[in-house]
Parts: sequence; C-alpha cells; structure tokens
Amino acid sequence: MSVASIERQTMRKVTIRIIPYLFIAYLIAFLDRVSITYASMGGMDEELHLSSSVFGLISGIFFIGYFLCEVPSNILLNRFGARKWIARILLTWGLVTAITSFADSAGHLSILRFLLGVAEAGFFPGMILYITYWFRSKERANAVALFMTAPPLANALGAPVSTWIVQHVHWAGIPGWRWLFVLAGIPAIILGIVTLFYLQDKPENAKWLSREEKDWLIGELRREELEKTTTKSLSFKEVFRDRIVWKFSLINLTYVVGLYGISFWMPRIIQSLSDVLTDTQVGLITMLPYLCGAAAMVWIGRHSDRKGERKFHAAFGPLLGTIGLVGVLISPSPIISVVMICVATAGLYSFSGPYWAFTSATVSAEAAVVGIGIINSVGNFGGFVGPYAIGLLNDATGSVAWGIAFLALMLILTCLQVLGVRKPGTRPQADKPAAESAV
Repeated sequence: MSVASIERQTMRKVTIRIIPYLFIAYLIAFLDRVSITYASMGGMDEELHLSSSVFGLISGIFFIGYFLCEVPSNILLNRFGARKWIARILLTWGLVTAITSFADSAGHLSILRFLLGVAEAGFFPGMILYITYWFRSKERANAVALFMTAPPLANALGAPVSTWIVQHVHWAGIPGWRWLFVLAGIPAIILGIVTLFYLQDKPENAKWLSREEKDWLIGELRREELEKTTTKSLSFKEVFRDRIVWKFSLINLTYVVGLYGISFWMPRIIQSLSDVLTDTQVGLITMLPYLCGAAAMVWIGRHSDRKGERKFHAAFGPLLGTIGLVGVLISPSPIISVVMICVATAGLYSFSGPYWAFTSATVSAEAAVVGIGIINSVGNFGGFVGPYAIGLLNDATGSVAWGIAFLALMLILTCLQVLGVRKPGTRPQADKPAAESAV
C-alpha cells in the first residue's frame, strides 16, 4: 500500500473514531452550561428572586471555578491520561448539574454553578491537547472546527427542547426548570462511563489501527514535533513568561466575553424584539443563529486548512460578529434584527478553528500542556465578565441595547488583537530568552 493510501485510510479512521466522540461530549457540556438560561425563562428567576444582574453573576460564576482549576486540571490530564481524566470530568459535572435542581436560593445556585466550573475545568483545553496527539498541524483547524460545531448545535437543539421541558414537564408537581437540570446532567454521567471503555490516550494504544497505520501516524507526529522544536525556543517553564501566550490569552478573553454574552442572553435579546412571542417560539427562533454559526464554523475551518492561513481567517470572525451586533442595534425591524443576530453568531463561531490552530502552533507539545491551559483559563474569565456586564447594563438602563454595544466593542478588540500578532514563524530564535524575544 502506498504512503498516500495509508495516510488517507489512517486519517479517515482517526477522524471517524475521535471527532464524533469529542462532538458529543462538547455538545453535552454546552447543554449543561446554558441550561440555566432556559431555566431562567421558565420560572427560576421568579422562584429564587433573581434580578438581571444577579442572573448574569450566577451565569458567569461558572467560569470563576473553571478559571481557577483550568491549568491544574490540564496538567493532571497529561499525567493520568485523557481516558481517565475526561471520564472523571464528565461524571462530576453531570452530578453537579443534576444536583442543581435542588437549589432553593441565589446563594445555593451560585455555589453549584461555581462547582460546575470546577468539575468541568480542563475539559476544553484537554480536548485541544488530545487533538494534538492524533492530528497533524495542517489538519487541526478542521478537526477543531468539526467538534466545535457542538456549542452552536447544542444551543440550536437545547433552545426548543429546553423551553418545551420548562413549560410541559412538571412530574411529581416539581417545576419544569428543576427537571431541566436533572435531564441535562444524566447524559454527562452516561458518557463519563462510556469514556472509560471507548477512549485511548495515544495512537500507540489504538487497537482499531493496524500496525502499519500506527507506525505511519506516530512517525508523522514525531517528525512534526522535531521540526517544531528546531524553530521554537520555548521550554515547559518558559511558557509562563512568553508574551505571545499572554497575547493569545487576551485575545481569547475579549472573544469569550462576546461568545458567552450572546450564549446566555440571546433568548432574552430575541424575546425583547417582540412582546407577542411565547417562550417556545423564542426557543425555535433561537435555533436559527446557532445553525448559521455551526455552518460558518465548519466552512471557515476548512477554508483555513486549504489555504494554510490562520491569522486573517481568525480575525475575520470577530469582525463579522461586530458587524452583526451593530446591525442589531440599528435594525428597523425584528426580522432584520434576527438576520443580523445570525450574522453575528456566524462570525463568533467561525473564529475558533483558525484561532486554536494558530495558537497550538506556537509552543512545543510539552509546553502546550500549560500554554493552552493558560490561554483557555484566562479566556474563560470572559465567560464571567460577559453575562454579568450585560446583566448590570440591563438593570441600569432597562434595555439590552447597551449590553449588545458592549459585546460589539469586545469583538472589535478581538479582531484588532489578532491582526497585531505576528505569525509564529516570524518570532526570534533561541539567541534571546523567550520572554524577551516573544512578540
């Protein structure tokens, strides 16, 4: 069999085996994260006496726990192996989500959301790291884009299903919003158990690859890593002092402010466009922007891989998101507003594939264990800032317009920061310390 045939066959097997699993796991993660949005619309706010700012605070406090535990969790994943650690993450976050159904005050809800962030910490960077164990650099943007269609599709699926649950599921006299947390937590627990039997840590452990396929894939990944180490001066310790890591962290921070500001508040933004929409109708309309986001994510990821270009593809997404949000603010009708929300969501989600391919090319595989964790951890702090800031602005002004303007500002800052980063290959080499030579 020719090398080209082995390459096609191996990468097809790897993609079919790994990407659907990562997709399902990330979809479940987002269903758990955003379930609080639909619980809020289904009576939770009234029962627990939550204002807009308190809801924003509780929505975002998830990311404080995530932020604090991100890097330690990613290090432990590398130490114990992806199979065991990802299974642990899934099991614990599923249990915390289900237990959230018992919350009877804003304080209890805040504690449980914080613990959910602690439980899930390390999951996303762990998946990014896991992709580097199986995919070469030239295939990673598309691989990331494929499994990261999960967040928009989770929102598209979760919107109508969640609004239906909170309105119609009242078993044993328990409100639907409480059942929503129970039903959202169960899939994570089941997948956590499945993970122990399904996942392998590295290609060396893959029984579903032939010896020839294993040898080819291991050789390709090792050769790429050797080439990488000849052009990079970063070590495991130096990554903490590397300016470009922190530049990518700030890029991710402003981006995530926009992403989760939209994720937690989109149903309310759509609800504000008309006073005749029911919760179920809001849920159905909310599907549309997320379906646009999923399509844009895959298309931009593939286009970035075909062109071999990351920087400008990554900058395009937040620019488009800004245009969409500004369009919402100046829109003359609810229909055009929904169209512009679709444009904004397409821009938001198309960013991830090129961006993470851009970042994963900056450091060695060992340093990426910490580097990706830092970038994602700092970025996820934006998940606290975005929802909380919109809640505060909503309470202060009585309108979501100022919150939308704030998100647009964050996205244009994201675009400008991406354009200000030099490509990794242009960085100075080992003749200077990494902290001094990084751009």
